[in-house]
Amino acid sequence: MTSVLAEPSPGLLRAAPIDFHRHTMGLDSLLRYLQLKVHHLAQEQDWDAIRVIGDYDRTAVVSRFEKTGKLFNIERPTATARGRELIVRAFPGADYVQHYALIIATFLAMTGRPADIVTYQPPGQAECRAAFDALDLPLDGELVIVGWGLQHLAPKEGVWTRGPGYAWQRGELAGRRVVYLGFLHSIWGDVAGRVVTRLAELGARDVVYVGKVGSLTPGIEPNTWLATGNTSLLRGSLVSWNDFFGDTAAAQGGVHSGLHVSSPSILLEGRDWLAQHSNSYTFVDPEIGPMGAAAGQAGIGFGYLHVISNNLAAHYPADLSNERHENVLRRRAVLIDRIRTIISLRLAGHPAHSLEETR
Repeated sequence: MTSVLAEPSPGLLRAAPIDFHRHTMGLDSLLRYLQLKVHHLAQEQDWDAIRVIGDYDRTAVVSRFEKTGKLFNIERPTATARGRELIVRAFPGADYVQHYALIIATFLAMTGRPADIVTYQPPGQAECRAAFDALDLPLDGELVIVGWGLQHLAPKEGVWTRGPGYAWQRGELAGRRVVYLGFLHSIWGDVAGRVVTRLAELGARDVVYVGKVGSLTPGIEPNTWLATGNTSLLRGSLVSWNDFFGDTAAAQGGVHSGLHVSSPSILLEGRDWLAQHSNSYTFVDPEIGPMGAAAGQAGIGFGYLHVISNNLAAHYPADLSNERHENVLRRRAVLIDRIRTIISLRLAGHPAHSLEETR
C-alpha cells in the first residue's frame, strides 16, 4: 500500500532521507556517524512528528551523546517534547538546520523507522543575525584564530574569558597580538560566515579558520596532510578572498593547496555528488566558502589551514565515524603543532620559505 504524504505546514520543509546505499561513507560508517549525532530522544522513542528549528536553547533537554573531553564544539541540538511531537532545537543557521534534519531522517530510514515524520523550518535572516548579537569581545586589528583544536593552539597558561556560547583568550604569536576564539556549539555552514562578519564588525583585521576537510582525491590518507587554498565553490559560484597565508602555507611540506567546494551537509555528499565535483575540486567542508565570502564583503583577510580528516574518494580506516580513536588523535596532535608553526612563520614575515629551509 502506498502512503500519501500530507504537505508540511507553511514554512516547514520535509527532510527526505538520502539514498544511504550510495553515500560515500559506506553503510557501516554512515550509521555510526549518525548514531553519534542524533538526539537520544529521537533514537530511543517513537514520535508522530519530529521538527527541527533554529533555536539555541540550552534549557531544553540536552542530548546524552554530547561530546566530552574537549573545550569547544561540544554541544548538540537540544529537544523539547510536545505530546507526540519532538521539537529539535539547533543553532540558527540555514545549513545547520537542514543538515540536522537530514541526519535524523536518514537515521530513521536506516534503522527501519518512518522517516517522513521529519520536517525542518529554515531560520530567517534576522534570526540568524541576531544569534551573534551576544558575541562581543574587544578587537583592535588583531588576528582571530577560530575553529578546531584551539586548546592546543592557544597558550596553555592563558585564561579563557567566557561569553554566552563561546570563550576567548588573547595571546602573542611571532610578535603579533592574536585572539583565540572557540564556540561551544557548532558553527556549521552559513553560521561560520556570520562569525566572520561579526568579528569584522568588532575590529578584526584577519581571521584564520582551523578545522577539518574531506579530500576528493583518492591518494590522500586522512590525518596525515594539511589543506589550504583561497577559492571555494559556494552555491554554484566561485568565491575567492584575500588569503591571509599568501604563499606561505602552500610552500610547506605536507600541505596540499587546491580548489574547495562548500557543501551544506555531509549527508548530501553521495557518489553522484562526488562524480560531479572530484575532477575540479580537491577539498570539501561546509564553512570555508561562507567564511571567505564574508571576509571579502567585510574587506578583511581570511585563511584556512585544515587537517584532511577523511577521504570521500577512497576507503581508509579513519573517517568521520571514529575521530576519537587514539591513533587519529595522535596523528592530529602532530598536525596541530604544524599548524601553529605555519601560522607563526606567516606572522614572522617569511612568506616564501619552507619550514625545512628555516630549520
